[in-house]
Amino acid sequence: MATSAGRVLSVNVGTVRELEYGGRPARSAIWKSPAVGRIAVRGVNLAGDDQADRKAHGGPDKVVYAYAVEDARWWQQQIGRSLGYGEFGENLTTEGIEVNDALVGERWQIGTTVLEVSEPRIPCWRLGVRMNDKLFPRRFTEALRPGSYFRSIVEGSVGAGDEIRVVERPAHGLTIRHVFRIYTRDRDEAQRLLTAPRMSESWKRWALDWLQKSKGQPTETAEPGCCES
Repeated sequence: MATSAGRVLSVNVGTVRELEYGGRPARSAIWKSPAVGRIAVRGVNLAGDDQADRKAHGGPDKVVYAYAVEDARWWQQQIGRSLGYGEFGENLTTEGIEVNDALVGERWQIGTTVLEVSEPRIPCWRLGVRMNDKLFPRRFTEALRPGSYFRSIVEGSVGAGDEIRVVERPAHGLTIRHVFRIYTRDRDEAQRLLTAPRMSESWKRWALDWLQKSKGQPTETAEPGCCES
């Protein structure tokens, strides 16, 4: 049965910007701003939104990125300044629902869409640029507050004020925070990532890769969600 669990405070979108990083030209769409009205969720994106590196930050398993305002407020206390909606590069700023403790494969109805929890956000240098702190990706990792990516199950539209209803929860207990912790701290638990039926294929490949490496077997699988600097 569907349960009301929270609401959307802001829907945030942004296009690709050119910048300089480490003395070289670079591109990023991490700068997101609150959108007005209802925003369509179609294909692998929100209307008006983009990613500079679709391999690392986009695609069918990363259609929407959500971050909780409760986590943003925690960061405000840590860094001593206010943070606006979209400042973590999130598409949905949520309130009243624990994004990090959502189960992999859990489904949320928001507006006329149904979104499925897919994987945690792995921070890269772009988050450091956005926060004007090159060490911030490390701080973000240590805090275990990654936020969640979603895949689109039913296309539709979302808007600020929309109720978030959890319409399906898998039987396993693997949360987004668990996946992030295993990847960043406890890789000896990689086998757990293979137990969630709706775990992204890239993460399953990584888990299998890590298990092979732990046995001294050569592998070539890329890290999930990471991008080139």
